[in-house]
Amino acid sequence: MELKTRFFNVVHRDKSTNARAGEIHINDRIVHTPVFMPVGTYAAVKTVSPDELKVSGAEIILGNAYHLYLRPGVEVIKKHGGIHQFTGWDGVYLTDSGGFQIFSLAGFRKVVEDGVHFSSHIDGSKHFLTPEDVIRIEIDIGADIIMPLDVCTTIPAEYDEAKYASEITVRWAERSMEFFSRNTPTNQVLFGIVQGNRYPELRKDCAEKLVEMDFPGYAIGGLSVGEDKDTMYSILRFTAELLPWDKPRYLMGVGAPEDIVIAVENGVDMFDCVMPTRNARNGTVFIPGGKLLLRNSSLKFDTQPIQKDCTCYTCKNFSRSYLRHLFNTREILGYRLATIHNLHFILKFMKDMREAILNDNFVQFKKEHCLSIE
Repeated sequence: MELKTRFFNVVHRDKSTNARAGEIHINDRIVHTPVFMPVGTYAAVKTVSPDELKVSGAEIILGNAYHLYLRPGVEVIKKHGGIHQFTGWDGVYLTDSGGFQIFSLAGFRKVVEDGVHFSSHIDGSKHFLTPEDVIRIEIDIGADIIMPLDVCTTIPAEYDEAKYASEITVRWAERSMEFFSRNTPTNQVLFGIVQGNRYPELRKDCAEKLVEMDFPGYAIGGLSVGEDKDTMYSILRFTAELLPWDKPRYLMGVGAPEDIVIAVENGVDMFDCVMPTRNARNGTVFIPGGKLLLRNSSLKFDTQPIQKDCTCYTCKNFSRSYLRHLFNTREILGYRLATIHNLHFILKFMKDMREAILNDNFVQFKKEHCLSIE
């Protein structure tokens, strides 16, 4: 089955589930979905180069408008001609608005109808950003896909708090869309973000109002903020059903392989998370069915690669024993090699899952990779 749109094509739907393989077409580039976006918060995926990202299979990466606004500043990026020229990444770029990062400042921010007051986590300087300001920042940064300012809450939150956050997210989405429509070049697209915490009626109301605005794509926000897995999966399933079939669905901040499988099963297409890179820098690497702790004493004489059948640069050239040595001596090379492996692992995982969908074999893929999930 293929549904044609200007921006997104559903190439095939799995015969037994809502998992789908798709294509995002933007600026003469194609992103094959389901897709994982490595996180480059400060316009760099930590420890790896753009060329290494390409070799790992990355097609799209994520930057953070909040952090880039503070450092190096939008004018610096504009001076280079935009984020692609500034970073040397010629694939697709998505920028998050920074709403979650501002939310995480807790006592250092205040949400009002016009926007958000916050203190910089760098130097304590005071800032105020409106939804329009954030869209202007992202337009100037020059990302291909941009996200509006939203209000995120912890789960669980009291109903009144969740309702206010969801409703102001909708109002800010309206303002963002209006400003974007009047000011953006034709080579960028703006997504909407569904909030609503754990309350189905709030999720439904938020999604319906955003769908009326006809965004090219929709994100599911406010998950993976400390809630248990059953709660996350329940909200995810409910929310995904509210979103248009013919537009991409983006689950923000989720990156554990088993969580991605459940989301893809429910028709989600895009994912981002710091997990692969952060875990790598902490000495934890992905292996089929789990993880490996590279600092473990049991690896001292282990001459095997991290994963025998892995074709990444790390596994083709280095042993577990050597990697353990690098981490125990805090050599930067260890962080780089572990990151290369983890990115290769998760991106190959996504590629293999897409192939399973195209071959109507997603259910078997899920059984093989989610043994602990019914």
